[in-house]
Amino acid sequence: MKLRVLATAVLAFAVASAAARAADPRYPDWPCTQAKVPEISLAAVWAGPPLGDAETKWKDDAKISALVAKLSARKTPLEEAEKSVKEFLAASGSDKATNAKLLFAGLFDTLNAQRSQVMSGLERVSRKQRDAADKIREETLELQALQGATPRDDAKVEALSNELIWKTRIFEDRHKVVRFVCEVPTAIDQRLFALGRVIQQEME
Repeated sequence: MKLRVLATAVLAFAVASAAARAADPRYPDWPCTQAKVPEISLAAVWAGPPLGDAETKWKDDAKISALVAKLSARKTPLEEAEKSVKEFLAASGSDKATNAKLLFAGLFDTLNAQRSQVMSGLERVSRKQRDAADKIREETLELQALQGATPRDDAKVEALSNELIWKTRIFEDRHKVVRFVCEVPTAIDQRLFALGRVIQQEME
C-alpha cells in the first residue's frame, strides 16, 4: 500500500509536469498538445462575399437565430446541420444571399463564443491541476517523513495515505477529461468550416 500510494502520487506529478512542458509558452495555462488559437479568423473559414452589416443584424432575425442555435449545438450531427442549411437557403428565394450571410455571421459569432468558453474552462482546470500536483508533491514528502519517523504514527500514515490516494484519483480523472475536452475546439473549427462551405456552395 505504501509503495502504491507513493508511486501513484509521483505518477500524478509526472503527468502534470509533462502537461506543463507540452503547453505553448505564450499560454502557460493552456493544457492541450494542440496549439492554442484564441479565436477563429473569418478569412480562414469564409471565402464568400463580405458579410457587411450581417455581422450585427443576424440576431434581429428570430428565424436565423433559432437556426443558428440548432446548427451550432454539438448534439446536432453535422450531416443533419448541413441538410438544414441547404433546406433553409433553398426556401429563401430572392433573400438567399442575404439569409446566407446572416446565417454564417450567426454561426461565426456563436461558435467562436463556444470555443472561448471551452478554452477558458480548460485553462481554469489546468490551474487547478497545477495546484493539485503541488499539493500531492508536498503530501508525498510528508508521507515519506511520517513513514520514516521513530516512533511511527501508523494512524497518521494511514490517514495521509488514504488522502493521497483520493487526491491522486481526482487528479487522474481530471487529466482524462482534459484530454477529451482538448478535442472540442478543433471539432468546433471543423463544424464552422464545413457549414461555411455549404453556405457558400448554396450561394453560387
